[in-house]
Amino acid sequence: MRKLFTPDPTRIGRPSGATSQADAVGIDQLHGTPTELVNDLSSIVGSDNVLGRLSDLVRYASDGSPYRTVPQVVVRPRNEHDLSELMRYASTHGRNLVFRAAGTSLNGQAMTNDILVDIKTHFIGMEVLDDGARLWSRPGVVLGDAQAVLNRYGFMLGPDPGSTPVCTIGGVIADNAGGMRCTVERDSYHSIENARIVLPSGSVVDTAAGDDAFAAAEPELHAGLVALRDEIRADRTLVARLRQKLSIRNTNGIRLDAFLDEDEPVRILLRLMVSSEGIFGAITEATLRTIELPRKKAVAWVMLPNLRDAAHFVQPLVQAGAEACEILVAPVLQRAVGNFPHAPEWWATIDDNAAALLLEVGGVDEAGLNAAIDRAHAVLADAPLLSPLEFDTTDLGMRASWQIRNGLFGLIGADRPQGSTLITEDVCFPPNMVGQGAADLLDLLARYNYPEMVMGHAAYGNLHFFLIPNFDHEEERVAYAQFLDDLAELVLNKYDGSLKAEHGTGVNMAPFLLREWGEQAWELMWKVKELIDPQGILAPDVKLTRSQDIHLHNFKSFPKIEDEINSCVECGFCESVCPSRHVTLTPRQRIVLRREMARQEPDSPVLGKLQEEYQYDAIDMCAADGSCSVACPISIDTGAVMKSLRAQQTQPNANKIALQGAKKWEVVEKLVRAGLVSAKFLGSRTLKMGADASRSIISPDLVPTIPGALPKAASKLPHTSKDGAQAVYFPACINRMFGNSVTQPQDSLETPHAIVELGRRSGAPVWIPEDVAGDCCGTPWSSKGYKDGFKFQASRIVNDFWRWSDQGRLSIIVDAASCTHGLLDSVPDVLDAQDLERFNQLRIIDVVTWLHDEVVPHLPMVADMGRIAVHPTCSVQHMGISDQLLSVANAAGTAEVPAGAGCCGTAGDRVMLHPELVESATREERAGIAEGHYDYFVSSNRTAKWVWKWL
Repeated sequence: MRKLFTPDPTRIGRPSGATSQADAVGIDQLHGTPTELVNDLSSIVGSDNVLGRLSDLVRYASDGSPYRTVPQVVVRPRNEHDLSELMRYASTHGRNLVFRAAGTSLNGQAMTNDILVDIKTHFIGMEVLDDGARLWSRPGVVLGDAQAVLNRYGFMLGPDPGSTPVCTIGGVIADNAGGMRCTVERDSYHSIENARIVLPSGSVVDTAAGDDAFAAAEPELHAGLVALRDEIRADRTLVARLRQKLSIRNTNGIRLDAFLDEDEPVRILLRLMVSSEGIFGAITEATLRTIELPRKKAVAWVMLPNLRDAAHFVQPLVQAGAEACEILVAPVLQRAVGNFPHAPEWWATIDDNAAALLLEVGGVDEAGLNAAIDRAHAVLADAPLLSPLEFDTTDLGMRASWQIRNGLFGLIGADRPQGSTLITEDVCFPPNMVGQGAADLLDLLARYNYPEMVMGHAAYGNLHFFLIPNFDHEEERVAYAQFLDDLAELVLNKYDGSLKAEHGTGVNMAPFLLREWGEQAWELMWKVKELIDPQGILAPDVKLTRSQDIHLHNFKSFPKIEDEINSCVECGFCESVCPSRHVTLTPRQRIVLRREMARQEPDSPVLGKLQEEYQYDAIDMCAADGSCSVACPISIDTGAVMKSLRAQQTQPNANKIALQGAKKWEVVEKLVRAGLVSAKFLGSRTLKMGADASRSIISPDLVPTIPGALPKAASKLPHTSKDGAQAVYFPACINRMFGNSVTQPQDSLETPHAIVELGRRSGAPVWIPEDVAGDCCGTPWSSKGYKDGFKFQASRIVNDFWRWSDQGRLSIIVDAASCTHGLLDSVPDVLDAQDLERFNQLRIIDVVTWLHDEVVPHLPMVADMGRIAVHPTCSVQHMGISDQLLSVANAAGTAEVPAGAGCCGTAGDRVMLHPELVESATREERAGIAEGHYDYFVSSNRTAKWVWKWL
């Protein structure tokens, strides 16, 4: 039985078409981290927080940059004490530490060949202060989560980079990230108030405790900072140079202006930590000032004949109060057509010289917004516009416009040639010269045959562009090196700009610091580094280096892998929504490991080890819910590949048995209901013991555990009549098998009975066919790769729907969102021509849509349920009906989605096969629920409702 049902990791195989690569992980790392190092670090952070398997080292070897370096070990400190001890260990053992949070950095800031320190996992938690005017946060908090919480108070943090949904506050501070609306005055350097800092010495500095406490704890460092302060301030030429260079966005180098802006050494240290990229220490807590949000917003596309015209209007629009002003050139706009649903078709034919400004304005109320719109119209009154100026105030329209702007990064990455990398660079010109600078930049890109696409934050002179070299070819490495030299000549010598505006320095630009700043400032940066980190244990070569070519080494290869995931640029946007992110792997890490398998020779022991570890970490623990595709800029569904790998592992006999199960599904339903009746008498604990014993004998990926108290068996479906029915109602099999929770009141209606009653009372009666038993959407088969069983059920349910609905005359209501989504999204793929033709004539709607459209408007609410927490499942999000679910809940009370809500990880039967997946998926949501003090909890799937009970 084990042979039949247990997945065989060796059947995973290398991706089709894969070729071995020179940067493949060697046999010396087959067994992961050396035992002695594991033991040493386990004594500091605990064995659970030392990641030393081969797969762990490989998955943390990549970040969002074009580089790849395999660490010796990954550690997850639990608190400041652990960090202090790690600093001391590195000092006494000659080791190096590099900090990593979300790994979205684009220049190689988060990688090392020694000890990589995860500063995200255990450093979460935030608190809104002064009704939103300030925020206290730990570094592992995702910036998007913080912005969502602050939004409820009418505030936001100044930085708003494109990676907001996944980057962390720690990374934002370390890189001094910017964004679309972040003026220099709003960035982390200017908004940070206080922090707790762990220094390389192991000392913990609380800047709020004052300068005397700092002097007592670190007298030599305190004195050294005083000396440097006085030295820098005494040089008027240097002071003027620092003021000029840092008046525009500049993250290339360290903030020497800290010595000008602060008098006390403890405050100087605080400012130095911003934009330090981990070379001075680790911030474990920070308090930041926020900015007030405009209550009302609007966006407009300002279409102009050429780049210079577009640039000409940037400063006047900003002076008129524009919240954001993004510039995009014609090739960017042309690529948007067909790839983004709201990109106008006529963009495809605009002149190649055209350019656009994406303009956002705002106000505290409607009057303020209208005034801002009027000011923008006045500025553009005589502009040679290519299309009428129209402002969109709808949430959908504004989201769509920003989706175009932010999604182009992924689109360009998806279209790059096989084997090439995607490098995103950002430079800054003086804002009044951004038009000419952009034109020169386009000429430079054309000269090297890189994409002639420039876009960015025009209001600040900050432009982004893309390079797609294939570093497997030596001539492209040489060309890339020459391009960077020419770029430095253009940005620094012609415009006196900055080579890094908001992405940080990293390995990529560290060799150019001397050229940008000159020897005096560069040597002062080294003095600061050697003063704070005299042994050089932190992030060597990441921001400061004496190597002139370090940026030309350790490029990662991009071997061909599965088509569905091959275009991934490893940006990490998927990670914050992945249900398994806290327990095994994220989608990016699944892809990173597949790429490593592709790099290996077919008979490599490293490949065999990776396959073995991949089984549970990647395949078994994937919810395959598709939430990663929602977060991905190019909609990559890593879960689909995991499902295909499951199918690849399926033994022929197992597939036959699964097919028989599909054909006998009516019997399965009866057995489940009988089992639930037995549970009432035997108790859940007894059943759990039996289930876990079976899991150990057969397979934990096929036999479910009993995660908690089971619901009652479903009662008989209510009797209905087709006469006068306005829709067919198909109760999903999970609602046909499972009744109410044992904790629900005795008089609570089961789901099918409630829906029938709601239809009757609202004048929209529904009909349940008498022969629904045995029909299923097929997800239990498709999710495990049982193709024959899925195809059978897909054909069966489509033909039954066709018959029940009178050949499509009646709509079909489905009462579980995952089933509705599965029917709409997956079933068509396996139908033959006749069944597909019938399917296309059916109108299948989710019960949420039915409630929203047909019930709530016609049924008066007689009770207020108070505060309602709403959990939109992944399927609800895929179908785009989250707003409908929230609206239905709001009809019965005051509803909101709790902070941290995402995929619950139940994924059908995953909740019973791998309950640890649910634990991982709901970590942030549990915190949001605890703070919300809700009266009721609402979702649209039974398994998600079970999770509510655990939360």
